[in-house]
Amino acid sequence: MKSTPIDQLTEAQARAEHQKLGDEIAAHDRRYYQEDAPTVSDADYDALRRRYDEIEQAFPQLRSADSLSRKVGSAPSQKFGKVKHAVPMLSLGNVFSDEEVHEFVGRVKRFLGLKDDAPLAFTSEPKIDGLSCSLRYERGELVQAATRGDGFEGEDVTANVRTIREIPHRLKGEAPAVFEARGEVYMNRADFAKLNEAQAEAGRMIYANPRNSAAGSLRQIDANVTAQRPLRFFAYAWGEVSDLPAKTQGGMLDFLHRAGFKTNPLTRVCRNAEQMIAHYREIEEKRSSLGYDIDGIVYKVDDLALQDRLGFVSRAPRWAVAHKFPAERARTVLRDIEIQVGRTGALTPVARLEPVTVGGVVVQNATLHNADEIERKDIRIGDTVVIQRAGDVIPQVVEVVLEKRPRAGLPKYEFPTKCPVCGSAVVQEKDEKGAMDVVRRCTGGLTCPAQAIERLKHFCSRLAMDIEGLGDRQIELFYEKGLVRQPADIFTLQKRMERGEFDLREWEGFGETSVRNLFASIEQRRRIPVNRFVYALGIRRIGETNARRLARHFGTFDALRACARKATEGSEQRAEINDIDGVGDVVAEAVADFFLEDHNETAIDALLREVQPLPMEEVASDSPVAGKTIVFTGSLERLTRDEAKAQADRFGAKVSGSVSKKTDLVVAGPGAGSKLTKAQELGIEVISEDEWFRRTGQG
Repeated sequence: MKSTPIDQLTEAQARAEHQKLGDEIAAHDRRYYQEDAPTVSDADYDALRRRYDEIEQAFPQLRSADSLSRKVGSAPSQKFGKVKHAVPMLSLGNVFSDEEVHEFVGRVKRFLGLKDDAPLAFTSEPKIDGLSCSLRYERGELVQAATRGDGFEGEDVTANVRTIREIPHRLKGEAPAVFEARGEVYMNRADFAKLNEAQAEAGRMIYANPRNSAAGSLRQIDANVTAQRPLRFFAYAWGEVSDLPAKTQGGMLDFLHRAGFKTNPLTRVCRNAEQMIAHYREIEEKRSSLGYDIDGIVYKVDDLALQDRLGFVSRAPRWAVAHKFPAERARTVLRDIEIQVGRTGALTPVARLEPVTVGGVVVQNATLHNADEIERKDIRIGDTVVIQRAGDVIPQVVEVVLEKRPRAGLPKYEFPTKCPVCGSAVVQEKDEKGAMDVVRRCTGGLTCPAQAIERLKHFCSRLAMDIEGLGDRQIELFYEKGLVRQPADIFTLQKRMERGEFDLREWEGFGETSVRNLFASIEQRRRIPVNRFVYALGIRRIGETNARRLARHFGTFDALRACARKATEGSEQRAEINDIDGVGDVVAEAVADFFLEDHNETAIDALLREVQPLPMEEVASDSPVAGKTIVFTGSLERLTRDEAKAQADRFGAKVSGSVSKKTDLVVAGPGAGSKLTKAQELGIEVISEDEWFRRTGQG
């Protein structure tokens, strides 16, 4: 998708592209998971994430910078009550070729320390294109249903789920005292077509595809509306379980079927990569005749004990992956290229297309990523272009159909040298060697309305401060009227209105109730978990995952700020941030740069007079190592190093790459060297690998 091959990127280019991709994917996740109104195709989304992963592999120091591999869904809607998942509902990594399936199997075996020819079974099942849902049963009775939301907290849709016929209100046979069944709410194609016919006859909204239709139907405020929609459910996983009824993935699927759920009959147990790929090909041939939409095949390690050993890598299990189907393609005409300015000043070109139907969905927009992308593909306004999609709305521009270009030719597209919003110069940043970055940026900074407005939108967004009633339209209006220019201004709106400076109730689009609700929502956000507060600040390279890492490490915002203020290059404080597992030097530099800017400090001081950041809830708080900083050193004999880190994270510990006075515990194996010596010099507790297992309750 990008113009520069990975192996030719400089580190500065990689950093910039890494950040831009992270920003794009966060916006796409919000629109897909929360709003049920995606603005990017599966193909485009997968290509963005794939490019991101390739950059991280080539530049591992960037791996923690708002990594797409750590992103799951989007925050739950405010239309429903919220449900905190006892076990997070995470997403899956993707593969796109036979070679990558072999790589996945090999990677799993290496993590487990198995030989290449060691037997290892996987389940292989169709990946349903619907809405993920978790169903909680206590003593066999359905007591709660929730959407995935952001993976940690979803929407309470219990009343609506009870109207779906394929979901049992009571489990059949013997069941664990607590059992959370998970699966996909979907709508088959025939029912979708009938629904749209009825919608058209009634003059109501026409749904773009069965996935959007199912999501919109499940998330109706009135459960009676949901009851009239032909929703279905496939069960394929579980969350919290008081007592697992089986030892394999296949066995659990058998239990789900016996308990009264519909499970996909096309699921198979495969013994090697060749069988997995053969099953993929078989399902791909049957895809059009299934009657419901699927967008790939999911492979899962069958043995649950091995799944537990493999664990997770932030957003996704190591023991499962989705093998995606190829995208669909079509031709259309590029009518215009518009430039959008983001909160970091990045200029993003957006293609406006002649509407075209691809796979039953009308698409008319596409992101062109950057100026180099346009130049490399020689994309010109008026060209006929090939686009592709795989299930949602906006496609990727694959290439130009040169034979369709008029003989007289079309003028080359000239990327703007001035910001289309504020008129400031547009520049490309350079790395230390003078190589040009792929991203063009407006130099206006906070004087550029587009950047200021986008930062305010980010601050109020669902995953940040989550202020209901302060959407894009309201923020743009308040900024234009001069009411809100920095985050602290949001929290003084009510006082200023009471002083008579303005009256929102007299403005078009506002009323007594909406103003009262807006102020109530703002008041509710005066106390916010520190990880969300840090994310809301909009620090470059600090996404949800890194915000959580910083919050877990420092505990309070004051501690983070105090450290960052002194985190100059080469300082002990810079090293402390850098050594947080998964963070690294690039993020440490971004954090330090942010807090060393006087105007940022002034804005934070004003904000802290209005908002109180609260400690983040720790995971696994009942673990004896929760909250402790752990260093693993030497050769581990019962675990691979990756397994050790995954275990520590699961138990709520913080893993560091170096020993310092802030280290709580060192786990040392044979061959431990300088880290062990330093731990002994500092008087830090050192334990063996066996003691680590005993202390964490693993025997």
